[in-house]
Amino acid sequence: MSAGVQPTRGGVPRLRLDELLDELQVRIDEVRGTRDRLNGLLEAVMSVGRELDLPQVLRGIVEAAVVLVDAEYGALGVIGADKKLAQFLPVGISDELRGQIGDLPSGHGILGELIRHPETLRLSELSEHPASYGFPAHHPPMHSFLGVPIRIREEVFGNLYLTEKRGGVEFDAEDEAVLSTLAVAAGIAIENARLFEGLRLRERWLEASSDITSALLSGAPENDVLEGMLERAKDITTADMGVFYLLGSAGELRGSLALGEGAEAHRGIVLPSTRGTLAEAALARDGLVTVPDVAADERVTVQPERWTGFGPAVAVTVGTEEKLSGVLMLARRHGRPGFATAEIAALPGFAGQAALALELAERRRDAEQMSLLEDHDRIARDLHDLAIQRLFATGMTLQSAQRFVDHPEASERLSRAVDDLDATIKIIRSTIFGLREHESPGQAAKLRSRLVRAMEEAAAALGFAPALRMEGLIDTDVPSAIADEALAVVGEALTNVARHAEATRTEVSIAAAAGNLTITVTDDGVGLSGSGRRSGLRNLAERAERLSGRMHVAARGDGARGTRLQWQVPLTPPPR
Repeated sequence: MSAGVQPTRGGVPRLRLDELLDELQVRIDEVRGTRDRLNGLLEAVMSVGRELDLPQVLRGIVEAAVVLVDAEYGALGVIGADKKLAQFLPVGISDELRGQIGDLPSGHGILGELIRHPETLRLSELSEHPASYGFPAHHPPMHSFLGVPIRIREEVFGNLYLTEKRGGVEFDAEDEAVLSTLAVAAGIAIENARLFEGLRLRERWLEASSDITSALLSGAPENDVLEGMLERAKDITTADMGVFYLLGSAGELRGSLALGEGAEAHRGIVLPSTRGTLAEAALARDGLVTVPDVAADERVTVQPERWTGFGPAVAVTVGTEEKLSGVLMLARRHGRPGFATAEIAALPGFAGQAALALELAERRRDAEQMSLLEDHDRIARDLHDLAIQRLFATGMTLQSAQRFVDHPEASERLSRAVDDLDATIKIIRSTIFGLREHESPGQAAKLRSRLVRAMEEAAAALGFAPALRMEGLIDTDVPSAIADEALAVVGEALTNVARHAEATRTEVSIAAAAGNLTITVTDDGVGLSGSGRRSGLRNLAERAERLSGRMHVAARGDGARGTRLQWQVPLTPPPR
């Protein structure tokens, strides 16, 4: 029998009183520690369950986990549709240190191990695991590790990662049990927060749709309606930039409206067609497509540098495949989480309202065009029945008066006056012909109407309507090949003004006279200081040279602010 233990009656050993008291104190401390931990777990569960704002719920979960298992560092990783980390919320690392470390992890190493195998993982030494990937520069040392998946029903939402248990000890089975319990409660809290967020998003989309409907019914201008829609869509989805690409008459997509960071790079941009673009991909997927990194997407083929700095993006078609009106694109800065399904579920229906706005605007233009054509018919009748008849009668009177004039010089002047009247009658008849020549569905649009339409399309990118002045017999004297080139020149010149000039007024003058077609575009912008603007003029000069013409661009002169561009080609190409 050992020393310190005294025999008692019946042979049962008796501990010394002080040892018994020490043992009792240890048990009491264990019970108290367990009770405190259970209270802490209960408080954490109640805390995350009370919150309904999803970002706050996620932050609260990882902060509670760090306290419950006494870890120095913790993080919650949200798994995206591509099975990579779409969001990573660290705790315990300062903002300064986070900036030195660089990009947040995407799901390699141990973090990826839990994504591939969503089961609890407890390690005494991180570096000894086969999947260990190492740490980037400036990353604090980490040894002990505990990872637990967070499930929402059958879906693995993400993982809780805890490292460096305080005191230099390992995480134990009790830590694992506590964290697993918290993960179950976290899954329920996250699901509730997602449901609440979905309801809130639907409410905001419905409110925005109601406002847009009111604007449409009130007859608000097309550009105002589209700008309001783009602003609301950008706000609801928390996008950093939004752009409307509208489909032009030649099948090109034109960046007619852009808002947010880097928007100026998209205004006026022209994509030759939808082939191979995100617009085509959106049509193939019922009108909606998302990309994790738009700057690196191979379908962004035209001037991809305009997407530099952006990451997640969503493209939705405006209209249907049978009648596509354009594409609405929203993008977030690189490093931000991708667009969640709940955030963009209502976007196709919202874009449908944009198609309705464009349809109503087209109907209004058609009605205005019909009214204009009726005015043309009336003016043509008046010119024919009144002006021409009176001019013809005046010419006949002058011709008959020549017989009574003996002075040769006076007779010559009368003859020239009669010739001038004949020329004036021809001009008026040509004008009447132009006024009465209505477009039909099977007939190519005349240059005048195409130029007017080009002004309307350019107004969205410019932010104002450019002035247009036409002189001469543009519809009859300009060959179709030159007319196509002229339309392209006007479009490119106005795009150049929209992108570089920062102008508040632009005037386009087109004249067919003296055997030449002359296009003059003036603006009150910043001038030719930017190299980008000069490079944008090179194509216009090449077009003129191909038609044996010339282009000249310079400051407006007379102390006026802005630029004057003149593009001139012969109506009849010289023989070669």
